[in-house]
Amino acid sequence: MTNQNHDLKQKLSPIQYEVTQNNGTEPAFRNEYWDNNEEGLYVDIVSGKPLFTSKEKYDAGCGWPSFTKPLEGQEIIEKIDISYGMRRTEVRSKTGDSHLGHVFDDGPGPEGLRYCINSASLRFIPVADLDKEGYAQYKNVFR
Repeated sequence: MTNQNHDLKQKLSPIQYEVTQNNGTEPAFRNEYWDNNEEGLYVDIVSGKPLFTSKEKYDAGCGWPSFTKPLEGQEIIEKIDISYGMRRTEVRSKTGDSHLGHVFDDGPGPEGLRYCINSASLRFIPVADLDKEGYAQYKNVFR
């Protein structure tokens, strides 16, 4: 095990590690943010890079947090995933190289996308905490 993997095993919960490092999936409707309606920023649990905001979050009925688009597209990497006999598009974070979830073409909005993301790959920062958490530059998104 590399030092980085050992450090992540110490930093992350078992489900966070399984999802982000082993391309796992947490249970639907039994995860931290699937029904979170608070305003704020969702960041990569590994790197801390901003990924999504509550402005693009919606209830897709799938049991995982769903978003119509990422906050900054350059932090999201899409890869073809042919596991489990399906062809899907995996979504990973660029900086943290974390498995986040998948993107589907059945969402609302102009692009019709649904970013179906594991809560375990995210950390939520409420708008009121953006300053103290070092994300003050994103406050204007919520005005």
